[in-house]
Parts: sequence; structure tokens; C-alpha cells
Amino acid sequence: MTDKNAALKILNAHDKLHFTFLQSKLDDETVIEARGYDGICIVHRDARIPNIVEKTHQNCPSVKIIALRSAGHKGVSLETAKSYGIEICRIPPYSPHAVAEHAVALLLSLNRNMHHAFFRTKQHNFTLDGLVGVDLFGKTVGIIGTGDIGTGDIGICAVNIFLGFGGKVLCYDIKPDEEAAKKKGFEYVTMDELLQKSDIVSLHAPLNDSTYHLIDKTAFDKMKQGAMLINTSRGPLVDAQALVDCLKSRKLRGAALDVYEFKDKYYFYNDYSQKVMDDDTLARLISMPNTIVTSHQVFLTEEALKKIAESIVQSLLDFFHGKKENI
Repeated sequence: MTDKNAALKILNAHDKLHFTFLQSKLDDETVIEARGYDGICIVHRDARIPNIVEKTHQNCPSVKIIALRSAGHKGVSLETAKSYGIEICRIPPYSPHAVAEHAVALLLSLNRNMHHAFFRTKQHNFTLDGLVGVDLFGKTVGIIGTGDIGTGDIGICAVNIFLGFGGKVLCYDIKPDEEAAKKKGFEYVTMDELLQKSDIVSLHAPLNDSTYHLIDKTAFDKMKQGAMLINTSRGPLVDAQALVDCLKSRKLRGAALDVYEFKDKYYFYNDYSQKVMDDDTLARLISMPNTIVTSHQVFLTEEALKKIAESIVQSLLDFFHGKKENI
């Protein structure tokens, strides 16, 4: 936990906060492990367990703050927490560059078949059959979502990188930043125009009622033949079954995902290698030769982890020093 220790040192908090690290995830059975603590720090999905805030209050009345290691708090009962005198804090968007760079890494790996080449050379197979990609130079990239309270400026970071490839960048956002577009040299268009004209579509939008299944069968039908889809944002932005159907029909050249519609059901961070996967849609996506699925590692850089730790420590310091306006 070097990041935590570094954050404590940077913020001069070694004698002010004392952490205990537990292996178990927060659930109905393990909640009692929080007894006697003033606060707990958990991952977002644990906070969405039904009535978990109420159970925390009932079993661990000493807990006054729950720190989420995520930028969002969708599904967390803030009002319930408030009624029990429990503060919920989250981290601000912490590393837009890490997310944007992972999106580009996925695209390059997908396009140039790096996932196939890697395993071939591991077996001393140096053939080139099936490894043909396309130049990104001159292609049109569609960025959906250029800035939001939940995503920061990830979309703009992606724009900057894709412009460096020498192509055209089209963007869609409900709140277009025309000044940025003029300055950087990209263009805001309608969703339909973006889908119809883009060789690559990269998702950087937040998840809400209006963006749920933003990319569904209708959207896939509008996309260019041979386009590639990248999603490093939120799984439910894409209708997973519609994506499978689209790939089966060979409409798309390929898809690369760091998130999945039902990842909360099939936790990405666990080892299921010795178990039978009961999610047929995810199994099909993983098995396809023109897909890459990573386990929601988009944030996993040293810089991002450092910022996460610093943000959590600062929020806890502010709370216990009565600076709730900073939470």
C-alpha cells in the first residue's frame, strides 16, 4: 500500500489517520468487521448492496464516513446515509490521461491484432496470417462525451491523442465546448452523423438514464461498415447482446472493452479461471477473435493510484477536522 503511505506523508497525516486493511469485501456478513472504526473506505460496487448503509449503521454505529474509491456514487443511498449521520465522499475524476491512453492502447492492440501476435510469438510462431490492420492516419474518430462531472476531461484528452494520429475527430456531447473545438481543430456533430462517418467510435460519456444503451442495435445499424468500437467508460452504455449480434454479422471490424454491461454480476476483479462462466454474452465476446476485453483496468497507473490515495486521505482529514464543505 505504498500509495497510501505516500499520501499520508505528503499530506502530513501519519499521526492523524490510522488505516487497517481487510481482505474481505463489504457485504451483509463482513459488515461487522467495521465495528469500532470511525470510517470505512470501500469500492463503489460494495456501496450499492441493498441496505448496506443501514446495515453499517446498525452493526457499526461508530462509522461516520464512508469513502468511495470511485468518481461516481450512482446507486448509493445518500439520503439514507444522511439520516444516520454518515457522510459519503467520493474522489473527483483523478486521471483522465490514464483512461484516454488506455482507450488508445486498446484501439492499437485491436487494430494491429497485438493480442493474436503476442500469443503466436510465445509459441515461436512468427507467421503474419490474419494480422493485417489499417492505418489510423487519415481515419475519422468519433468521440462520444468530451467532458462531464463524472468523467472529467477524458474525452478531450482522447481528442488530443487522436488528433496526433493525423486524422479527423468528430465529437458529440450534450454540452459542446465550441471554443475548445475551434482551438484544437475538432468538430461537434450530431450523434447520427458521428456514427455514420466515424471509422472508430470511442465512448467517454457518463452513465445516466439518457445514456443507458446509448449504443444499441439502432446505433450499430447506423455505424460504418468495418468500424471499430472502444468503450472505456461505462458498461451499460453499450447493449452487450446487440454488440454480439453486430460482431456476428461482421458489421464491425472489432470491439475493445474495458467495461461490460453486467460486470457487477460477474466481478472483473476476481479469478474465475477455474469456474464455468454463466454469462453467455460475456463468454461469447471474450471468445471472438476480433474483440479485446480488459478487466476494468483503465485507471491502473501509478499516477492515478497516487491521486486516488491522496484524494481519499484529504477527504478523511477534512471530515474529521470539521471541513465538511470540502467533502
